[in-house]
Amino acid sequence: MKLSVRSTKAACYVGYITQAILNNLSPLLFLTFQREFSVSLSQISLIITLNFFIQMTVDLLSARFVDKLGYRPCVIAAHTLSVAGLWCLSLLPGPVSPYFALLLATALCAIGGGLLEVLVSPIIEALPVERKESEMSLLHSFYCWGQVSVVLLSTGYFLLFGTVNWRILPLIWALIPLANAFLFARVPLWKLTVEGEGMRIFQLCRLPVFWLMMLMMLCAGACEMAMSQWASLFAEMGLQVSKTAGDLLGPCAFAALMGLARLLFGRAKKIRTETALMGSGLLCICCYLVTVLSPWPLLSLLGCAVCGFSVGIMWPGTFSVAAASIPKGGTALFALLALAGDIGCCSGPTVVGLISDSVIAKGSSFLNTLLPETTLSLAALKSGFLLALIFPVLLCGGILLLQKRKNRL
Repeated sequence: MKLSVRSTKAACYVGYITQAILNNLSPLLFLTFQREFSVSLSQISLIITLNFFIQMTVDLLSARFVDKLGYRPCVIAAHTLSVAGLWCLSLLPGPVSPYFALLLATALCAIGGGLLEVLVSPIIEALPVERKESEMSLLHSFYCWGQVSVVLLSTGYFLLFGTVNWRILPLIWALIPLANAFLFARVPLWKLTVEGEGMRIFQLCRLPVFWLMMLMMLCAGACEMAMSQWASLFAEMGLQVSKTAGDLLGPCAFAALMGLARLLFGRAKKIRTETALMGSGLLCICCYLVTVLSPWPLLSLLGCAVCGFSVGIMWPGTFSVAAASIPKGGTALFALLALAGDIGCCSGPTVVGLISDSVIAKGSSFLNTLLPETTLSLAALKSGFLLALIFPVLLCGGILLLQKRKNRL
């Protein structure tokens, strides 16, 4: 079989589907872990924290070693670790301590997922093709389709075979990274920069535009996750629906619209990336305001879902703008941007949660006026979303500064 640029693209697309599997499969099983292994909420919180911490550590360390080792061995290792993590999730609880097995599986999946996040985008950026920003957006859309597929197909599996047979599911999903590891062993790969020309971390840190890109990337991750991580609970509280319905109406709809935005931008040919990012930021602000201020639950949920469309191109768009603004940034640039994005992914939901807890603890007469006929818990969650508006506002400000810088050059 003759392998070409299209083969490399296909391997990258499946790489992002793999990352979606790693990030979204375990959360679907948290309730099962509680019931079967007597895992507490605090222990589940530790699993989530460990996942984020390891991914951010991999982002930082990979800026130093990926260029030395090369893309191919690193991306194959990423898929191999992903397979090992999914196998451990399925096979180890029982032969060893269940909680230790869950932590080990989480660690392996986090290392594999962190490497994929750092590697796949520069592999696409290095391809000898035109309209790289479109290719980047199309690539990231596959994460969304992977997320939707994991939620829908896993939910269907549980309905057909029951959660008691959950151990087979990770083994089935592990077939995808296993096959893709063999594909990445054969596809042609290109380097992002000529050997020795890629910038080092301390060189990047001396550039003001680099810190602007880091801020925009942090805001992109926070805009996305501040809403999506709470979307299911928001749907459950606002519409009084079940957890399954909340997952489908909340994060699943959010991910589908996010993927649609990336797909449409990937097909567009005449829209400047900076213009699209500004439009996305403004639409995101509108979505947050509709979600918070609408007196009708369905309209609030619609604002929550459309927010997925608004944040769709923020992450890949910032990658593309950064690559164009710092042409010799190399793999280190993508690794540090991934780190900033992960910090945003962690800080966005945290801000919403902390503000919500504070409102529930203290109450607010202002909220009673602003959000009449709303339960305290729902009003508290909306107040968290209201404060999270700072992230799309900062993103829009960053784009304006970037355009001002370009006009001076």
